[in-house]
Amino acid sequence: MLLRREAPTDLPAVRALTAAAFAAVGDNESREVPVEVPLLDALRECEGWIPELSLVAVDAEDRPIGHVVCTRADVDGAPALGLGPLSVAPGHQRAGVGSALMHAVVAAAEARGETLVALLGEPAYYGRFGFRASTADGVVAPEAEWGAYFQTRALTADGPSPQGRFRYAAPFNEL
Repeated sequence: MLLRREAPTDLPAVRALTAAAFAAVGDNESREVPVEVPLLDALRECEGWIPELSLVAVDAEDRPIGHVVCTRADVDGAPALGLGPLSVAPGHQRAGVGSALMHAVVAAAEARGETLVALLGEPAYYGRFGFRASTADGVVAPEAEWGAYFQTRALTADGPSPQGRFRYAAPFNEL
């Protein structure tokens, strides 16, 4: 497995692996196309898209088997990142692909000088990567009912991490 920046030629494969990864998850069970697929399409077209933070894991034949993205978000107007979706093709799940992508995207964000990344996900999984309930970092979730599932990770960039209400890139509001 190799990790690299997403290329335009990867888009069909990334769409397919995202659809497969989320096909039977939660609210997606009754949908033909999981919400994460059009979300990813909309994120690519919005002003919050950061190409350097759209990464793929590829197999030996350079075929995408996993994908992760961070887009521009804010905390009360201060720059932050929203992570997701994170997708791994079903045949490659539980083999370290998602973990490798998480480590890579967090490292890339930190290298860019970002101060905070947030996500909505399973605390038991994302805690391994330094994420914790957003309230521990003084960040308020967009939806109060998300509770401990809305998590943040402060990065070691210069200065303090922003505190206040978190706002994802605009396409997240259309879900």
